[in-house]
Amino acid sequence: MPLLHSPFAQLDLIRQPELPNEPLQAFDAADEYLLSYLAEQQPASATRVLVLNDSFGALAASLEGHVQVTSSGDSALGALALQQNLLRNGKAFDAVALVPASQVSDGPFDRVLIRAPKTLALLEEQLIRLQGQLAPGTEVIAAAMVKHLPRAAGELLERYIGPMHASLAVKKARLLIATLADRPPAVSPYPTRYRLDTPAIELLNHANVFCREGLDIGTRAFLPHLPQNLGSAHVADLGCGNGVLAIASALQNPEARYTLVDESYMAVQSAAENWQAALGERAVTIRPGDGLADQAPQSLDVVLCNPPFHQQQVVGDFLAWRMFQQAREALVVGGALYIVGNRHLGYHSKLARLFRGVEQVAATPKFVILKARK
Repeated sequence: MPLLHSPFAQLDLIRQPELPNEPLQAFDAADEYLLSYLAEQQPASATRVLVLNDSFGALAASLEGHVQVTSSGDSALGALALQQNLLRNGKAFDAVALVPASQVSDGPFDRVLIRAPKTLALLEEQLIRLQGQLAPGTEVIAAAMVKHLPRAAGELLERYIGPMHASLAVKKARLLIATLADRPPAVSPYPTRYRLDTPAIELLNHANVFCREGLDIGTRAFLPHLPQNLGSAHVADLGCGNGVLAIASALQNPEARYTLVDESYMAVQSAAENWQAALGERAVTIRPGDGLADQAPQSLDVVLCNPPFHQQQVVGDFLAWRMFQQAREALVVGGALYIVGNRHLGYHSKLARLFRGVEQVAATPKFVILKARK
């Protein structure tokens, strides 16, 4: 893989999850542009820099040792990638302060570097949280590849930070540069909430939760077909989002034990708050992480999963395939993985390569619900 060359460092970087023969690199021209722009300002070693949404640690790992850098984002995989890339380049894995997006970073900061996220709600929430966290005259610089940079990103910078201008495009990347100015105090519109009729619950959703405004149609197809009569089974909701699958299942299975996992810190935060609202103090494990990578082998009876089909702007089934493999490792012999997926994704044949038996539980014109038994 090519090295990232910048005025700050030359780094060998990997993505997370690590895949054999990975065709994609862990940085792009927008990372290079941001680092070059900052280097032109010749920041002092005491300069406090906040990096937001650094997909695989390219920015923070480059800046480590040159400025006082804090990295914050909503991806547990992104945090893992930063730690692995620090180690890979001869630095301490904890050399950069990491702050999950579910928490507020501790300013004041002299510069903020942002990789514009796919979800504009996340960007809006992050900009609102910068109130009171910026030194006078601070620049907030957002970067993205031009094809992934919506006009609304610049509008958000203008609204919450100050006057903004766009750079020229370099290698198909662009910077949006805003300078802190007086702005009226903003109240965050997040989290949002919506209600379900079956089960009769209200679901809270922090800014980066998938389908924040209402139940996604895949989950809606899945809910009527969740497994019944689970007794004291240990059930995992893999990629739990706001926790709706696990909560609906738990309401039907009062003796079952549940583990909810998602790589989004805001999803985990939402799921924890929703679980408590629906189920009170009932025992549960809810954690951020790399799927079931940290789950003990043969420790689960049932896995529920509505798998993702993209990582940031990269579309594909590699994350789903990895989740299926993790589920197989974590399930007891005879345990089952239940998934919902678009018909055209062909999950039945993929699951058949890993599991002893695969059956269709139900179907709609767009989705299939499958049960794969180990």
